[in-house]
Amino acid sequence: MQPRPLRTTVIGSYPFPGWLEFASQNLNAFGADDIAEMQDDAVVVAVHDQLAAGLDVITDGEQTRFDFNLSFYGFIEGIELESRTPRQFGPPAHDQRGKHRILGELQAPRGLGAVEEFERLKRLAPTGPTLKASVPGPYTLSGRLLPNGQYKDRYAVTEALLPIVRDELSALIAAGCTELTVDEPSMSCYAHKEDRRRFVDIFNRTVEPIVGQCRLSTHLCFGNFKGHAVGLRQYAPMFPDFLDFDVDEIHVEMASREYSELAIIERIAQKRDVAVGIIDVKSYYIETADDIAARVRQCLQHAPAERLSFAPDCGLSQTARWAAKQKLANMVAGVRRVREELGV
Repeated sequence: MQPRPLRTTVIGSYPFPGWLEFASQNLNAFGADDIAEMQDDAVVVAVHDQLAAGLDVITDGEQTRFDFNLSFYGFIEGIELESRTPRQFGPPAHDQRGKHRILGELQAPRGLGAVEEFERLKRLAPTGPTLKASVPGPYTLSGRLLPNGQYKDRYAVTEALLPIVRDELSALIAAGCTELTVDEPSMSCYAHKEDRRRFVDIFNRTVEPIVGQCRLSTHLCFGNFKGHAVGLRQYAPMFPDFLDFDVDEIHVEMASREYSELAIIERIAQKRDVAVGIIDVKSYYIETADDIAARVRQCLQHAPAERLSFAPDCGLSQTARWAAKQKLANMVAGVRRVREELGV
């Protein structure tokens, strides 16, 4: 059950301040201490905006990452990073993110950087809200690596990455993380045509060392690169198989899909907590508190308050900051209104 009925939370990422966007394109102009200070300042900004909205659960906004997962490749040895994306022009799409060649054994002796991120968040965030960390799972990470003679296919690459991710999760627990999301959007996007039982096995072996040691969740979405989806946007193929993920909470993207398949949360809530994506990060329509309250009431027709939490559909990194701030504030206000109605 949720630590608090109708909790308000986020997925992970938050928009970069404009100055950070500029600085990240001109890093050669800064020294190491300058960069460390910018990283702290950016996290302070993200934390401030989330606190101002009144969220129960916050993150560092993934302010020191390049996208939610792409920066992790910089920590992995045995690969040659793609220096130039294969398509530079035209409408944004996932083929504008390059793939990396595998040159040797995949390993990450320095970890993946998520522990350092969490330590920074602990240092900068005030007491009160729950602090959450997010780590992409090995199947999702494998998608940007090209199989070779040593790693024959994507599943072989996944198996090589699995212990690396598992070690990072264990290190986060050792660092005091009590709320952790393992993101596997690639599993969501391929569930309609791949072996779902194999996905369940991969996921559960990844999280096995930390089950029961934190509040563990997973985020099932359909992609959000440059505000665009990439997968077949249907949850039906994932269930009931994905109910066997060893997690406390499953997050589903609902707002951008006009609450299609909302009834699926009833099925999830019979076994897991469910976080409903109630803010559309792909749209610049600003959901009002009235909109949110109405959707929360609709969700309560399918699942009890003690099983429900609410969040944006995906991370907010692809949404302008001015809109992200308003959307989060209205989300919290709408949820609070229903809490008051229910007396919880």
